Amino acid sequence: MAMRRRSGWLGSIAVATLAVPASGDPPRTVPASEFRFTRLQYADLGYGFGRSWLVDYPEAEIHFGRAIARLTRVEIGEPGIVNLRDDDLFDYPWLYAVEVGRWHLDDQEAAKLREYLLRGGFLMVDDFHGTMEWRRFMESMQKVFPDRPVVDIADEDEVLHVLYDVDQRIQIPGIAPLSRGVTYERDGVTPYWRGIYDDRGRLMVAINFNMDLGDAWEHADDPRYPEPMTALAYRFAVNYVIYAMTH
Repeated sequence: MAMRRRSGWLGSIAVATLAVPASGDPPRTVPASEFRFTRLQYADLGYGFGRSWLVDYPEAEIHFGRAIARLTRVEIGEPGIVNLRDDDLFDYPWLYAVEVGRWHLDDQEAAKLREYLLRGGFLMVDDFHGTMEWRRFMESMQKVFPDRPVVDIADEDEVLHVLYDVDQRIQIPGIAPLSRGVTYERDGVTPYWRGIYDDRGRLMVAINFNMDLGDAWEHADDPRYPEPMTALAYRFAVNYVIYAMTH
């Protein structure tokens, strides 16, 4: 499936190159394929010692890439990492941000993320739980879109039907709470699928709240993690990818 080119999109598909970042972070790559799992690097509030954005790396993207290759005809490249301050941000039409209950965007980063999303980018956020982490997430997201509401994704929304008809809304947990016999963390008992839309009704931000899809991907071959939850996590994420590439 060819990626739809948008008139507002900067950059072109290029041969993959590597850049060595500071502080021993994993190498970043410039996109070369039809789709590339791109993890968003951000500054956090210190609770993750500046590394919250790396949770589940690289196992989550390795398993996710295998699923995309197996379940679709999308040509998948090596996973990449990009920072909101990087000039090549606009070469990455799909971003994944994890543990966003700990992120802290300054005004410059928020403005760049807003431009990215309004020009056709797609952001999937995952693995944050409970009242306090929602508040921290929204403190930064309201800098990005102070005038756009966060709404529940409706059952009939195309993002839930673009490839798979996703009609289950069960909580997709991390493996740690499962080991304690529950599916929630903190006070995040109820799962939510929420989003932010542009003026044309295109979903720009897919918000998986009180869930941990990254763990479901990472532990896809772990007998301790229930296969139906991994399968559902894959269906949601594959739909996000296809939606982002066609809208």
